[in-house]
Amino acid sequence: MSIDEDLEFPRYWRSLDFEQLNREFPPPPEYFRMVYRMPREQLRAVQDKRFLQTVARGWEIAFFRRHWGKSGMQPGDIRGLDDIAKIPPYSVHDIRESIERNPPFGDFMGIAPGGEHPIPLVLHTSGGTTGMPRPMLYAPQDREVMCILSARRYAMQGMRPGDKVLATLSLGLSNGGFAARDAIWKYTGAVPVMTGSGASTPTRRQVEIIKHWGINVVLGFPAYLRHLAIVARDELKMDPRSFGVHMLGSHIGVEDRAKIEELWGAPCYDSYGTNESGMMAADCEHKTGMHINEDAVILEIADPGTGKLVPDGEKGTVYITTLYRYGAPQIRFNVNDISALLPAGCPCGSTLKKLDKIYGRNDNMVKLRGANVFPEAVGVAVSEDARSNGEFFCIVERVGEDARDEMTVMVEVIDPGTHGAAVQADLERRLKEVIGVRVTVSPVERGALDSYTGTSQTSKIKRLLDKRK
Repeated sequence: MSIDEDLEFPRYWRSLDFEQLNREFPPPPEYFRMVYRMPREQLRAVQDKRFLQTVARGWEIAFFRRHWGKSGMQPGDIRGLDDIAKIPPYSVHDIRESIERNPPFGDFMGIAPGGEHPIPLVLHTSGGTTGMPRPMLYAPQDREVMCILSARRYAMQGMRPGDKVLATLSLGLSNGGFAARDAIWKYTGAVPVMTGSGASTPTRRQVEIIKHWGINVVLGFPAYLRHLAIVARDELKMDPRSFGVHMLGSHIGVEDRAKIEELWGAPCYDSYGTNESGMMAADCEHKTGMHINEDAVILEIADPGTGKLVPDGEKGTVYITTLYRYGAPQIRFNVNDISALLPAGCPCGSTLKKLDKIYGRNDNMVKLRGANVFPEAVGVAVSEDARSNGEFFCIVERVGEDARDEMTVMVEVIDPGTHGAAVQADLERRLKEVIGVRVTVSPVERGALDSYTGTSQTSKIKRLLDKRK
């Protein structure tokens, strides 16, 4: 192949004014001086300006022109953040339609590989648990701000320069592991130790690395943090509390934080982020709710049925509007997660609004004999029982001649021979109280559910199989 000496090769370091970007979206420690305690009036002015820039960018992208046009919206209708409710929301179903209409990447991003003046792009995907993973291209500005937002979370939760950070997030097409690595490496001074999930690095080896390399911080989903500690304690006869870990970073949701902290002897912090929007909210040391990166994202809570916004403190589905993305800006994206907004105010002194825990997903909910059942609520009840290690899996199916909907909750029991029958009776009674409908509990031995949940193999833990679909 001959070389075209006039061919343009983009340079990442030329693609951004990094000093300017860091002034606009300050990483730690500047973040704590510039944004974390910013007066609400000043923050509102920043949001308003960036919101209008985001809407203007939306009009440049075919997906938004089509979606907004269907509702009768015209350029100039949105004059500020007060008008945000006039913008029609969209969901993952609209994104999938965009990809089907314009394969392979859809027309919702506004950027594409190549072209006359190419820019450096990186591709990652959603988890792909319901079909082909959804691709997402990240422009340099998108990627760098995402790194900064994650670094803010890590610094707020106690990560410090020189820490050795074991990240158990999957390394592959999906975004999570690489996003964590880039943020830690570029913006915290800590050292990422990228073991990935148990499929990449066996759990026993991960425990040995934590012990022998002096790991200070462990990042992972709650089920795997719990699994790591139990393997250390029960299989390797090591006490995780002796390892010197001073921070556990997770996406806790409704999981029992206290039990994970007891296993490790270290604080475990909650956070909220998505493949499309990066790290949007995170706990501080006081754990009174997750502080929202309000200079970079607007979060709204809407009634899942009507789409009307609900008051602070009331649960609903999360709408996301990003204030920094060039490629694929999110503008009232209904991500289908259930949470609530909490007012600003925290002993740490932050002026930022807070997000409550993530209670589950609308699309992960199942209807069982008229009741709305979230697997996350089942997990809370299971984790309360000390005779279980917290691992569970739900199977919903139609049984009998009358095709009655039934749910079986399989639960790993530490000593099923001794406690199995009692766990079954107690949890069936407790779950009736928690979810409002009777289910069958099936005690199983430790490790028996791994083929269903993938706990030791992946960071994308599965908790439900609906055989009625």
